[in-house]
Amino acid sequence: MRLSPAFQSLLTELLHFPWRNTALTLRERFREDRLGLTASSLTFTTTIALVPLFTVALAIFSAFPMFGKLQVVLQRWLVDNLVPDTIARQVLGYLTQFARQASQLGSVGLVFLLATALALILTIDRTLNGIWRVRRKRRLAQRILVYWAAITLGPLVLGASITMTSFAVSVSRGLTGGALGWLTLLLDTVQFVILAGGAAAMYYYVPNTRVRWSHAWAGGIFASAVMELAKKLLVIYLGMVPTYSVVYGTFATVPILLVWIYLAWVIVLLGAVITAYMPSLLSGVVQRDQGPGWRFQRALEIMRLLLKARASSAHGLTAAQLAKGLRVSVLGVESTLQALVDLDWVARIEDDAGAAGTRHV
Repeated sequence: MRLSPAFQSLLTELLHFPWRNTALTLRERFREDRLGLTASSLTFTTTIALVPLFTVALAIFSAFPMFGKLQVVLQRWLVDNLVPDTIARQVLGYLTQFARQASQLGSVGLVFLLATALALILTIDRTLNGIWRVRRKRRLAQRILVYWAAITLGPLVLGASITMTSFAVSVSRGLTGGALGWLTLLLDTVQFVILAGGAAAMYYYVPNTRVRWSHAWAGGIFASAVMELAKKLLVIYLGMVPTYSVVYGTFATVPILLVWIYLAWVIVLLGAVITAYMPSLLSGVVQRDQGPGWRFQRALEIMRLLLKARASSAHGLTAAQLAKGLRVSVLGVESTLQALVDLDWVARIEDDAGAAGTRHV
């Protein structure tokens, strides 16, 4: 069987992709950026903000009765794709009940709920910009407007796309006289692409720096695939080891949901790391063994290059130039440069080209 040139090219790229360096980078960034601790913080904030976000979505659909069917479809899809099957129905019931009760609060209570939802969004913004080592953040008002538009318009667009896909599959089943396997596969593929696209959009728009769409999609596909795998493994584990059901009884949904939210955030953050470090991974940087004193060694190497540039006609070096000279990732160089700047050993020369054109002397 002869493969097409495009498929052969894809296989070649996959075979030559630096899988080992990617795994080492994920391990390094998980430890250095304390992503486990960050995921715990996001889990706590998400738990508090779930009801406010759900309340906002219900309020939007209630304001436009013609979107009533979209609300049901969207609720079902979100729970089925973002929560393990063992607790999906209970979580949907609890969220709907809490959101309806929250809608009866007064103005002060609603302001508090909205502030909680915005706190989650700003935490996500700060975390992702930290992974990209972004120093210049967007203005607070600009961030709130952008994310609020995503909260209000996102559910409508997502619900409409899911409804149209489900309708197309239903029509196809009626025309073919049965539920064919390829139709189910098509619907699962569309759901996978929607989830991957949502993650890719977050990786592309949230960091206040330039991100290539191809890199964002790579991180989004990774997050979507690993999240689907994690859901299956968690369901298998809960079926084989029913510890939570035995200990917590009817309240087992709560700890299971917390565990899943934590795992989901770890996966999302790892997808962000892959997106952020994709340029370095594709350029073939050297992944060094980070033994004791590696930070100090990198700082000395940076100082050596800056001293060499000072003796020449160059007016300082950018982080990209330093990374190329050391054959390490740009983000790794920027973290060391920030430490040297804080110690007043290195100074920055701001450029009109933005952060990418900032030189160091």
